[in-house]
Amino acid sequence: MNLESPLDSLKGIGEKTKHLFATVGIETVGDLLAYYPRAYERYEEPVSMRDLPQDEIVTIRGTLTSPILNRYYGGKCISATSCTDGFGEVLLTWYNMPYQKNSLHTGETYIFRGKTKKKGKRLLIEQAAVFQEEQYEALTATLQPVYSLTKGMTVRMVQKAVKQALAALCPPKGTAAGAKTAKQAASAERTSECNSAAEAVDYLPENLQKEYHLCLWTEAVSQMHFPDDFDSLQTAHRRLAFDEFFFFLLQLQNLREHRGKETHSFHIRARGAADHLIASLPYPLTGAQKKVWADLCRELQGEKVMVRLIQGDVGSGKTILAVLALLTVAENGYQGALMAPTEVLAAQHYDSIRALLEMSGLPYKPLLLTGSMTARQKREAYAQMESGEASIVIGTHALIQEKAVYHALALVITDEQHRFGVRQRDNLAQKGNTPHTIVMSATPIPRTLAVILYGDLDISVLDEMPANRLPIKNCVVGPSWRPKAWEFIEKQVRLGHQAYVICPMVEESDLVDAENVIEYTETIRQALPADMRADYLHGRMKPLEKNEVMGRFLRNEIQVLVSTTVVEVGVNVPNATVMLIENAERFGLAQLHQLRGRVGRGDAQSYCIFLHGGKSSEVAERLDILNHSNDGFEIAAKDLQLRGPGDLFGVRQSGLMNFHLADVYADADILQLANEAVTKVMALDPELSLPEHRKIKAIYQRQKERQGGQISL
Repeated sequence: MNLESPLDSLKGIGEKTKHLFATVGIETVGDLLAYYPRAYERYEEPVSMRDLPQDEIVTIRGTLTSPILNRYYGGKCISATSCTDGFGEVLLTWYNMPYQKNSLHTGETYIFRGKTKKKGKRLLIEQAAVFQEEQYEALTATLQPVYSLTKGMTVRMVQKAVKQALAALCPPKGTAAGAKTAKQAASAERTSECNSAAEAVDYLPENLQKEYHLCLWTEAVSQMHFPDDFDSLQTAHRRLAFDEFFFFLLQLQNLREHRGKETHSFHIRARGAADHLIASLPYPLTGAQKKVWADLCRELQGEKVMVRLIQGDVGSGKTILAVLALLTVAENGYQGALMAPTEVLAAQHYDSIRALLEMSGLPYKPLLLTGSMTARQKREAYAQMESGEASIVIGTHALIQEKAVYHALALVITDEQHRFGVRQRDNLAQKGNTPHTIVMSATPIPRTLAVILYGDLDISVLDEMPANRLPIKNCVVGPSWRPKAWEFIEKQVRLGHQAYVICPMVEESDLVDAENVIEYTETIRQALPADMRADYLHGRMKPLEKNEVMGRFLRNEIQVLVSTTVVEVGVNVPNATVMLIENAERFGLAQLHQLRGRVGRGDAQSYCIFLHGGKSSEVAERLDILNHSNDGFEIAAKDLQLRGPGDLFGVRQSGLMNFHLADVYADADILQLANEAVTKVMALDPELSLPEHRKIKAIYQRQKERQGGQISL
């Protein structure tokens, strides 16, 4: 068995289970081992019932004080009892688990684990996990993996498959000698067992492993799924994050080598249309915009193909620069395309660009192309693109479909570029004869990291905000302020405005004490007056559902939008003046800043409320940085200083780049080491033909083939 072996080569994986795993992208043994846990459940020592916290996950040791009573309502069974430890009492209820009545007995002591809730003056735990003393003792102080699941999958199912795959790659041997404790013996034995397998699948030459203090790949994967302790998990994370960065940067290195030599055949000289639009604007360009526009003009008129990143805060004026560039290529007889990550954002770009051109009296009409358009609408759009009638095209991934043929594509612009793969934007570029490329991002990344992550691009930074922008007013508060925050939202809605509420989760989890979108929406609906409409939005919804909800929010048919970070790259809703972020401690500062950027887009004063549940002073101190700065680059730099590579259970920049495991902030040091390693390897062996580098080449090529040429992003 090897990493490319089909999943059903494992025992117990039949057709039904194979299909379940395939729905989450697991088709081979390698896919399974790369399906890392989303969290780890830590089993702490039971706590006293005397002062149990409310709305937190706890473990208690309790003796049942009464028999379990099963009651049936509408075909559903509710089982209830209570327990005590001599210092307090807790109610226990289970839904549709009638067998608990025969499993648990009055007068006997068990370990119960679950989330506490208030019921009148008493505390309640629903759906508590139940353990015998010896069962729980075996789990105490361990880290148990928890995986993202689809309907029909269970954590136990994934754990069992992963254990079998690890056993196949690391066949058992004798107990490791010289270990002082059982845990040390297990760890040493696992390392020994994996050595032979590591030689077969580990791509990294031994000298680089030693130089960068990296463990074996097989040991890292094993510890990532079933860590001996937190230190082992950190060591595993370091190695696997290094791998992700390494192959991503290897691809960028190749792109950089290729792009430095590209020339084009376009003759772009005239820029009267752009000058006319600038003169027609009701506001002057900022100094930063003028500087970047000068760069764009110089490169559009030059001989080399432009490949440039425009990096700027939300509201810094990236879009108008994109319009000026699109106008310039259109005036010179060519085509320009702007690709957005969502249909809603593409439609909004289309509307705003059309309005700008009509306002200025220029004779150019943009064309919109999205996946949800009818077949007839798409055919008409394709015809206009192929004939050259459409000189400015705006859309989503539909722009790079096979049927999309361009007459003379000279400029490609991607908005929120981190949402697209490196190869995705290349696919759009290949629709033309080596067109110029501009990528735009509002993600604030310190320049030291941007130079690495966007290594194939020249970088322009918009570090100046338009003078007419009102600074957002911020406050950082604890959960006790939630009712006041809701009252403030109600007042803003009464003034005709709208509000966002951001929650970190879609549904409630037994493992994570955090607000969730679906339950929160029901709660806030009850708290708000009946004439105020609240609805939710999250990433698991279908694209048409998301578009419909965002459309209603745009039209003010929804006054309060409860959402996950899916709105981080969203549309422009000038009427939204309040952003309330629940569990703010669970996000990185840079991501919080981007979320905050959803408001403050109109003429009215806007507000952002960071509501945190963290109990440490460090949490409040970190979030307080947002109280004193609206500068995304300053915040990103401070975030980088505050975060450390060991923060595995802390905040994650989930909206920044879609690496499976690595985080460019928390793992910034690993990113820099991986960049150093790639530079060394490519300088020594640019063709990756040396024996010690052949595995690197094989894995790199295999990843490109399996992911359609897209690595990590």
